[in-house]
Amino acid sequence: MTGKPTPKKPATAKKRAAAKPSAKTSAAKSAAPKDQMINLALQGGGAHGAFAWGVVDRLLDEPDIGFEGLSGTSAGAVNAVVLAQGMMDGGRRGGQAALEEFWRRSSRSGSVWSPVNGIPGASLPGMEMMSAATYAAFDTLTRTFSPYEFNPLGINPLRDLLAESVDFAALRKRCDIKLFISATNVRSGRVRVFETPEVDVDVVMASACLPFLFKAVEIEGEHYWDGGYMGNPVLFPFFYKCDSRDVMIVHINPMERHELPMTAPDIMNRINEISFNSSLIDELRAINFVTRLIKQDWLKDGYKDHLRNILVHSVRSDEALEDLSVASKFNVSWPFLTDLRDRGRAAADDWLREHRQALGQNSTVDLESQYLGLSGSQPLDREDQPD
Repeated sequence: MTGKPTPKKPATAKKRAAAKPSAKTSAAKSAAPKDQMINLALQGGGAHGAFAWGVVDRLLDEPDIGFEGLSGTSAGAVNAVVLAQGMMDGGRRGGQAALEEFWRRSSRSGSVWSPVNGIPGASLPGMEMMSAATYAAFDTLTRTFSPYEFNPLGINPLRDLLAESVDFAALRKRCDIKLFISATNVRSGRVRVFETPEVDVDVVMASACLPFLFKAVEIEGEHYWDGGYMGNPVLFPFFYKCDSRDVMIVHINPMERHELPMTAPDIMNRINEISFNSSLIDELRAINFVTRLIKQDWLKDGYKDHLRNILVHSVRSDEALEDLSVASKFNVSWPFLTDLRDRGRAAADDWLREHRQALGQNSTVDLESQYLGLSGSQPLDREDQPD
């Protein structure tokens, strides 16, 4: 987490209480820029990515919140490039319109290829068992035959949808938002982060390449699978390439599940959720460690300006999506997608109501208790705790 220098450690609470703000300081505060730039980290999760669509759609309603960087993996990468294209063409309303149009097109395409949407009335109440059975058969097929066998031509409708929705050449040249799209290098097992000047349709397809469904995507002689295996999504580019300290993570894969998975698909789904969240937890652990170094004044003076105090925020889907099965990740019926969008908007609305004023000031999650299970560790100073 070394990177751009940050201001030296602020005075202690006792010293701040004794100091009176000068007129110059008050004037500087009133003249501060109105827009609060943040960095968005968008997870993947198939059709559940429509939840993130809803979160972003609600954030775009806030005229004083802007996006400096977008880090995306799989469906998160898709949301990121579509959002960037829309905002490049038409600002906030353009971003909202582009996302809605993309997900609407996904629904139309899904009526043909989705293993769930192929069932008449699959989205209606009472059809869950039929959807689950069809998904189970599809899952068995993909684990018996590789995509090199059952899909030798590499057909993927997502490629056509992206080509219709995003002008990648223009995006690489004119996009002001910093894009960070993650994919997993099959050979090395390491994450590859593609930045704005490198992003094209192959990069996004690589980020969304589930190895049981699609052939690995070749880019510059290397082959890539879904970025979720090594970064869902990555956070570290924000530390080095962005000025904003605020990082908002939009979760799709639940961090916690209260019920024990009992069926084979549910067990596999939970294994995937844990695996896809593991790299994110590792990065959050690093952020927490550096935060403690800074807050508790453990650094020598010569190193204080080399570390940044990152402010972490999150919109989690644990409760919002807990009633959905793994099969629903393939359900792209329009009523289902708009329901997910509305759930995302509601979750973002809750976050804004409770934490809006914390942007630029402090983290709104306690990393130790909420992500790392370190409730017994030494707490940070009271003044540094999230609201």
